[in-house]
Amino acid sequence: MSNVGDSAVEIAQALIRCPSITPFDAGALEALAQVLSAAGFTCERLHFTEEGTPAIDNLYARIGDGAPHICFAGHTDVVPPGDSEQWTHLPFAADIADGILYGRGAADMKGAIAAFAAAAIDYVKATGKEMDGTISLLTTGDEEGPAINGTRKVLDWMAETGEHPDHCIVGEPTNARELGEAIKIGRRGSLNGVLSVNGVQGHVAYPHLASNPVKGLIKVLAGFYDAPLDYGTAHFSPSNLEVTNIDVGNPTTNVIPASATARFNIRYNDRHTPEALEATLREQVAAALTDSGLEHTLAFEPPCPAFLTEPGPLDALLSQAISDVTGRTPTLSTDGGTSDARFIKNICPVVEFGLLTTTIHKVDEQVSITDLQQLAAIYRRFLDIYFEDFAIAASAPAGDDAPA
Repeated sequence: MSNVGDSAVEIAQALIRCPSITPFDAGALEALAQVLSAAGFTCERLHFTEEGTPAIDNLYARIGDGAPHICFAGHTDVVPPGDSEQWTHLPFAADIADGILYGRGAADMKGAIAAFAAAAIDYVKATGKEMDGTISLLTTGDEEGPAINGTRKVLDWMAETGEHPDHCIVGEPTNARELGEAIKIGRRGSLNGVLSVNGVQGHVAYPHLASNPVKGLIKVLAGFYDAPLDYGTAHFSPSNLEVTNIDVGNPTTNVIPASATARFNIRYNDRHTPEALEATLREQVAAALTDSGLEHTLAFEPPCPAFLTEPGPLDALLSQAISDVTGRTPTLSTDGGTSDARFIKNICPVVEFGLLTTTIHKVDEQVSITDLQQLAAIYRRFLDIYFEDFAIAASAPAGDDAPA
């Protein structure tokens, strides 16, 4: 396993040294493709465009044939590093100091990509032509951006070309304190809304000649917080609505503004759909502004849907691999923000497991060499038991229960 870990460190350094800030690839996908191609993977570079969005490069790599087909999904694009002078080590130098690998993307999530690539290559070398099944890597450069020309379009291409994974692991960071704490089996959805209330501008000394939209906006926003959206579900925490911005565009102190705008975000669980939430909020806003004389507009951005993979064989096998390597038994979690798993859940069961969340998107993003090596060992162990498990299931007589 140490060779797998060492390879993971080398691949991670090569990826971090590519300043692949969304939407620019900066050579990251090519660096990954070179490593995988040398190991016998077939690599497809997929370039997608759409009007009004940046063009994106993606990579789909596969080896083997038939079922079971395990896909690993990840992203090489990263958020900007901010002020490089604030970093202990330059954000794209991939320096190692005192057992720590520094760099933008080290944890989110070039480190996980490197760990899985190293594990997959080692598995292929160990099994050779006897490999029964398929390993693939779906790698996008559009996860941190609008997510229009990335994973979603790669999945469409996969469907058109007959690529059908049976299961998928997304390498997003999932652990708060130590590697092996948690597997994410779902994520809450995200819905952004913009409410604008329009009144009549006027002098503050003559309020009867004006109509203050701020009064209406405050009433609506107070109503948003009157009652919880729900109290949580079996696998999810309660949904929540948070106002994120209020603006009247008014620099003066003696003018009643003509309009007032608020932005808000809802993180919702599997009890809701975005369509139902939009309908409820439209009714609530209209009711609050009845008889106010104020007009309003309420608009919503395209939502990020919630997803849940019910506990089953995929998380059970991954939990076993984590326990075998770290001695820890992970919890099954649904917290955190959105990820590209929201697209993948439409084609196969998907879970997330990766590195620590401690430094993601921060100055001095980092991963310990020990964690990176252990993650590679976990993925490597998972591949062993995944293919063993489904080989047993395939050979079982009809009617026998498949192993969990």
